[in-house]
Amino acid sequence: MTELEEFEKEEGFDLAKKLADEEEGVGRLPKGPSRYVIPTVAVIWSFFQLSIASWLILDTVFIRAIHLGFALLIVFLNYPLLKKTRFGLKSLSATDKIPVFDYIVALIAAFSAIYIVLDFGGIMGRIGSPISRDVVVGLTLTVLLLEASRRVIGPALPFIAIAFCAYAFFGPYMPDILAFKGVSLDRFIGQMTMSTEGIYGIPLDVSATIVFLFVLFGAMLDKAGAGRYFIELALSLLGGFKGGPAKAAVLGSGLTGLVSGSSIANIVTTGTFTIPLMKKVGYPATKAAAVEVAASTDGQLAPPIMGAAAFIIAEYVNVPYIEVIKAAAIPAFASYAALFYITHVEASKLGLRGIPRAELPKFFKTMVRGAHYLIPILLLLYELVVVRHSPELAAFHAIWVMAAVMLLQNPVKAYLKKEPIGAAFKQSVVDIFSALAAGGRNMVSVALATAAAGIIVGVVAMGLGGLITQIIDTLSGGNIYLLLIITAVASLVIGMGLPTTATYIVMASLTAPAIVEIGALYDFIVPLMAAHLFCFYFGILADDTPPVGLAAYAAAAIAKSDPIPTGIQGFMYDIRTAILPFMFIFNSDLILHNINSWPAGLLIFAMACMGNFAFASATQGWLVAKNRFYEIPLLLCATFVLMRPDAIASLLGVAHDQRFWMYPIGLAIFALTYLLQRPRRPQVAAPAAA
Repeated sequence: MTELEEFEKEEGFDLAKKLADEEEGVGRLPKGPSRYVIPTVAVIWSFFQLSIASWLILDTVFIRAIHLGFALLIVFLNYPLLKKTRFGLKSLSATDKIPVFDYIVALIAAFSAIYIVLDFGGIMGRIGSPISRDVVVGLTLTVLLLEASRRVIGPALPFIAIAFCAYAFFGPYMPDILAFKGVSLDRFIGQMTMSTEGIYGIPLDVSATIVFLFVLFGAMLDKAGAGRYFIELALSLLGGFKGGPAKAAVLGSGLTGLVSGSSIANIVTTGTFTIPLMKKVGYPATKAAAVEVAASTDGQLAPPIMGAAAFIIAEYVNVPYIEVIKAAAIPAFASYAALFYITHVEASKLGLRGIPRAELPKFFKTMVRGAHYLIPILLLLYELVVVRHSPELAAFHAIWVMAAVMLLQNPVKAYLKKEPIGAAFKQSVVDIFSALAAGGRNMVSVALATAAAGIIVGVVAMGLGGLITQIIDTLSGGNIYLLLIITAVASLVIGMGLPTTATYIVMASLTAPAIVEIGALYDFIVPLMAAHLFCFYFGILADDTPPVGLAAYAAAAIAKSDPIPTGIQGFMYDIRTAILPFMFIFNSDLILHNINSWPAGLLIFAMACMGNFAFASATQGWLVAKNRFYEIPLLLCATFVLMRPDAIASLLGVAHDQRFWMYPIGLAIFALTYLLQRPRRPQVAAPAAA
């Protein structure tokens, strides 16, 4: 038995795996014939999504409704009403069977979701004047959607949605500053369940047409074994450097972000390798787990395949997805570069070295062994970036190529090993169907998050938008800095109980327009893309914000560390990401706004990396030696100059188009700090035992 196999039998791995299963849609594991029900529904859902991406042409409302119907059907079949047995009613928490009650509720929920399809002509003719049947079905859909969200995501999103709904009805009775004219039940139902301005809004459309295909592609890569291949490749490349396992964790988690849209699943996939190795070369358990948390949660940042919210940004801002990739590129890669730097700083502080090269897999041999996994990924990148096909078309092409790879890889391996090809081919078919089922399960949380968040968006669209801007303006006193801090803190707090996609939708609906409008009132222009990316970044950072961050609990279970200190340490590592949204709000060069030159873009990227390195050194207390009190202001000054050359140019009276000449000032300050610390640099420690 290998060391990894021994570790996977330990209690910590079981807890982390359980958390990952819960996030990826594994709720019940029924026995008997009913064990086929949930996978069958999920496979049919996957085939439906593949059909609308290729040959099946349906109205967009039909696609959204059927997509939601499948999600609700799976939720009520897959998740029990209660997690623990209460009142002696075991059927309400049963995980080994599907109670008759949940079959009935699942069918009612699915029917209420597709009701708009069944009576589309009639409903379109009476929007704003629903009949009794519309009201009953609409209320049923709203209630069951919130209950389904509670079962999958937790109580936070339903609670927020209910609060907004209550506000919509009781607005006239609120204090003057919060007073709202209110809505009638007919208008509420018409907005939420009979139009595309509520539950069936843009977020659900993105989930149905784009996100599902990317999640399915990730599930197929995972089932094929690409996740383990990526981390082995990262170890073979970086494992021998100082703090090599931590550097491999960063690269492996970034690559595995292509496989999994879940930070917890990312941790389980890569952390089983990297956390024990980090501990073996000398990283304390808390820091080993925190590195994995920081690397895995940031997987959604990296273009060109970002989290589900990135596709919604493209729809909200009304730009092609390639523009979102362009805007997110520099902050994302600068953030990952800074995390590499932090792992190096931590290794230097602890006097660590890497794993002996003799004990690492050979890079070329490892790369060749799994090169077939790169074929569909490279095709996806080619279609997104070079040919610039739509995201859904690019993902569809990548999926069928991935299916061909999965179909052939086992028979080819069997042929090379001189084993029976028939059994290997059968296993390949089973793996493909298993991936189709996993894709459906994995999508449930995203589909419900977008649909339930649509309730909040719908309430805002009924007239609350302008009022919210006024309230935020009053709270911030017209101060753009205070407004951004309020938005960031609210995103972190709300994100503790919501997935990233739901956090982004809620905050973007409430604050992104306010950031742009309030900035304009005070002659400060904020690009709409920057405001949306600001909400997106802090929604992601909420994943490891203590005390709730489940990503920290999963990593701590593997590392056998305390989850709260792990979450705090992970958040300290992620501070280098938290500074970036504030910087690109004020310096839109960082999101390449109106920057169309490759040399200028590369220069901005390089200086953003250096600025992030300086900030990481200031917050981690180390450059090449332990910081002294007077060196921290120098590092922060270098950060500001390298991130905000426009501000320095303005202070010095330099023309805005000459702002890039401020970069040498920041580099000089950074270099000065290095020279001050160099005489105190500690001696290199002896190589760690493998």
